[in-house]
Amino acid sequence: MLKHLIACALSIFTLTAAQAEIAHITRYTILLDNGTVAGEQIVERIGQDLIKVHFDFKENGRGPTLDEIIKIAPDQTLLEYQVTGTSEMGGAVDERFTRKGNLAEWSSKSERGSKRIRGKAFYLPLDSSWEINSLMISALSNSRPASLPLLPEGTLVQQRLDELVVTNNDQSQVVQLVMQTGIGLSPQFFWATTDSDSHLFAAILPGNFAVIKEGWQSNLNELKKSQEEASAKILATRAEQLQHAMPGLTVIRNARVFNSETAKLSPPSDVYVLRDRITGVFPAGLNLTPVDNEINAAGRVLLPGLFDMHAHVNRWSAAYHLTAGVTSVRDLGNSNSTLQQMLDETAEGRLLAPRLIPAGFVDGDSPFASHDGFSITDLSDIKHAIDWYALRGYSQLKIYNSFPRELINEAVSYAHKRGLKVSGHIPAFMRADDAIEEGFDEIHHVNQLMLNFLVSDTTDTRTLERFYLPAEKGGDMNLNSPEVQNFIDKLKKNNTVVDPTLATFDFIKQRDGEVADPYKAIAGNMPPDIMRSFKTATMKIPDDKTAKRYEASYKKMIEFVGKLYRAGVPIVAGTDGLAGFTLHSELALYVKAGLTPSQALQVATYNGAKFTNTLNNRGTITAGKLADMILVDGDPTKNIEDIRKVVAVITQGKLIYPNEINQTLGVKPFVTGLPKLRKLNP
Repeated sequence: MLKHLIACALSIFTLTAAQAEIAHITRYTILLDNGTVAGEQIVERIGQDLIKVHFDFKENGRGPTLDEIIKIAPDQTLLEYQVTGTSEMGGAVDERFTRKGNLAEWSSKSERGSKRIRGKAFYLPLDSSWEINSLMISALSNSRPASLPLLPEGTLVQQRLDELVVTNNDQSQVVQLVMQTGIGLSPQFFWATTDSDSHLFAAILPGNFAVIKEGWQSNLNELKKSQEEASAKILATRAEQLQHAMPGLTVIRNARVFNSETAKLSPPSDVYVLRDRITGVFPAGLNLTPVDNEINAAGRVLLPGLFDMHAHVNRWSAAYHLTAGVTSVRDLGNSNSTLQQMLDETAEGRLLAPRLIPAGFVDGDSPFASHDGFSITDLSDIKHAIDWYALRGYSQLKIYNSFPRELINEAVSYAHKRGLKVSGHIPAFMRADDAIEEGFDEIHHVNQLMLNFLVSDTTDTRTLERFYLPAEKGGDMNLNSPEVQNFIDKLKKNNTVVDPTLATFDFIKQRDGEVADPYKAIAGNMPPDIMRSFKTATMKIPDDKTAKRYEASYKKMIEFVGKLYRAGVPIVAGTDGLAGFTLHSELALYVKAGLTPSQALQVATYNGAKFTNTLNNRGTITAGKLADMILVDGDPTKNIEDIRKVVAVITQGKLIYPNEINQTLGVKPFVTGLPKLRKLNP
């Protein structure tokens, strides 16, 4: 039977009877941050060189299901590999790799390639289970130095950070914490065994989920604590190195200041900054007083720091925002403990991060629930959650898909009573019309608006239907119909804010092999594995006819946002995508929707401050406000693409150069010729 299953899955492998007799199975459990089991990984090792893996993970109504067959070399690199299954959004996964001698060949639904190689090299699949990470740990454990060439490109480096003794009833073993760099934009941390066959013991993503060998779950808290302490030291060092002090009075000379309230550029100006505050904005060249430091803007554009109004921040991605000139981020769903920790670390200068504006997350209990924040079942639960958030300074509540409809009215009323605005997805079996009438102050995502006209009373929007229904039918919507116009009028009348996240919804029409439109402008600057990921689609798009239909629906989404803006519906710029870099693409889509570049910049600055109730201290470059500012090459008020050319960021009393951050991320710089801080009174 085992031979039959493997032969069906991958005909290039053959399995002997002797191999089948010595199969060894290792099971991993996947748990969300709150302890809920959300998936499993079953690794079946057959003999010395053949591995079969089943991986399944589901959270928030979505997630991948993968089956892998892996043939490995003695050095634990891949000789043959195949993965099949479905992606997070239900798209087909089918990827293969083979190495014969010095020739490596690979293919997937998004790419096909080959390369002649000599020596050790590890193929990095686009979609894979955690067993691939386990094999990389094994391949690196006996390497000196601990580095591993990657295919198609790149180098993986591993460093040992710590070790702990873990127990499981009467069993115990020593595990080690290793950090890997060279994949993605931030380090990856793994707990590995310390035996001769070092392999994955656990992978912990604080605030999200953990993967651990079955039966050893009781050790997770200790492992997580040790990992967070080790990563905190690294993050604190980065924060110290990449934030430059501006002691005393600093002047930014000869800058064209963007007036975000009027959406116009000023003549050349000098802007004075004392510690963390703007103390004056004057015509350039007045030289009002001796200063301690100066920055020559050389005619560049100076804008208020950008707002990303829809993010899910972690301690590593926080820096990406700053490299893109995003100085304020509204976090719309996170582990409460993780977010509180980041707020503390940022305030103490130990974390390189923008100013975080937390929103309190609540969801109901269902198989499709998201487990950030609080899970509620009755009114006492929701009051407890709202009180918890209000007492910690949260100004907003986010309601999610599985929230019980019968509690919406009382939840919104109590949140408003406690001074919190209410936003969110539209809970299942409701329409956006209903949410507005119940008192929602804001609606997230353009698909949630379109569903208002596409759902029936039985449509369950906790499932992937919330994506596939707008993709299938959105292109046929008549945005000039009385029904749509009445809805827009209702949004405007109630001053309901819309956070469309257009850039993220590009995924509904992306096909394998095509670079996603929001990332075309930056793909060439990214590390090789990130560039490859930009070509990987997640939706199930079986043919050209479907592709054209989905593309028409995405165009309608863009058109809808432009229509909302022109009607006077408040728009804020959020992403829910790759931190930092995606915001620039979001603004470019607003221009495509009909906004001028200056209006798009106004949405990302003035509107961000206005609708987070922080306009009193940010959002404009005005004396007395926080000195959150970015200096940009070119003129983004004429060409919105110039907003990607951020040369310097000032926030929290520090000067930051995006090029320096990008260098730590493996990202090629977007600009040259940085304006240096010149100390006049050292």
